[in-house]
Amino acid sequence: MKFGIFYEHQLPRPWSDGIELKLFQDALSQIELADKLGIDHAWEVEHHFLEEYSHSSAPEVFLAAASQRTKNIRLGHGIVLMPPGYNHPARIAERIATLDLVSNGRVEFGTGESASRAELEGYGIDPAERRAMWRETVEQVCNMLAMDPYPGFDGKYFSMPMRNVVPKPAQRPHPPLWVACSNRETIHLAAQLGIGALTFAFIDPAEAKHWVNDYYDTFKRECVPIGHRVNPNIAMVTSFSCHPDEAEAQSRGLDGFRFFQFALGHHYSFGMHKPGRTDIWKKYEAVRDQMGTGALGGGTGGIGTPDQLRMHLRQFSEAGVDQTVFIQQGGKNRHEHICESLELFAKDVMPEFQEHEAERQRQKNEELAPYIEAAFKRKQWMTPLTDAQIPEYPAYGFQVAEVDLSKMPEANRRRFEQMQKLREIALKA
Repeated sequence: MKFGIFYEHQLPRPWSDGIELKLFQDALSQIELADKLGIDHAWEVEHHFLEEYSHSSAPEVFLAAASQRTKNIRLGHGIVLMPPGYNHPARIAERIATLDLVSNGRVEFGTGESASRAELEGYGIDPAERRAMWRETVEQVCNMLAMDPYPGFDGKYFSMPMRNVVPKPAQRPHPPLWVACSNRETIHLAAQLGIGALTFAFIDPAEAKHWVNDYYDTFKRECVPIGHRVNPNIAMVTSFSCHPDEAEAQSRGLDGFRFFQFALGHHYSFGMHKPGRTDIWKKYEAVRDQMGTGALGGGTGGIGTPDQLRMHLRQFSEAGVDQTVFIQQGGKNRHEHICESLELFAKDVMPEFQEHEAERQRQKNEELAPYIEAAFKRKQWMTPLTDAQIPEYPAYGFQVAEVDLSKMPEANRRRFEQMQKLREIALKA
């Protein structure tokens, strides 16, 4: 099994000068440490306007910074918001490819549709249409990354003419594709489309086995790839705090994880929010003692001693989970404690799961190979253009109107005359 770390960039109130700077710099240092320790993935969300819960509105910038401080760790969008109101599909393709190039081919392309009122209404997106928007844009971004040129598209939610979207990613035809999942229905859809399932449901290992079995059974029977490659993987997000003393592990990690769940519920389920004024941390403090450890869901099994984490993770591994992703930066968890937990985990827990990972992956690839071949035979590909079908379009200045050069400033006139000479040369080429 592989391991990842996960970032929302949580920042509970009260806020002081320099606190966001420290938050981002600490997170970069943690990813740098995780890379040195051999952690496999670092995941970063995209959210907008979700105060305290997530101050991560430009993950492509953060991940680009992380790419320059690391060498091996995979850099995951967990996720890119795909409705065009958030991000034009061509801009997504350009950013994914650029990040893949500057990271030397380490991008994981996670996708999602978003669900919070603050975000959807803030960007003028119809909540009822977000799933359809996601499906349309994911397929077209993959086409943009893989095709030369992209033939263009006239869809329900966005349209654009034929263009060659550059640059192209280091990983061809495109980086591994994922989708955020919070229920079995979305996991089922991920399998049908050949996408990795990045799950945020905080379930126990027994339930995870049902999710995993349904995913792989569906993948084998029904997969029609939405992209140009498949990524059959399930990642489960869980809590994280590791210390030799169980009580200290709980003290360091449980409060942050409970705030993570509370703030999530505030923005998505039960909160009344006044932008710039509501104090979610204060609301959390008022009910913290009543919450216990499971009031808002499970997922606390990643908090404990190395032995306890080992037992917890063995159950995920035996259930067939491909990657466990740790939420270590939640609430007011301290940077020093996060680093100590990562170091202890890498020393005392992770080696057991790394020992046979290469062989597990080899066997899995061998088992799935015939199903992948069958899946691509079912796919309807976008038809590439022949050279004869690729249209030419003139630059705006190609058709030059009559210009009175005497009325032009001298510098502009010289530039105009230079461009005219270049135009005459180009027309003869």
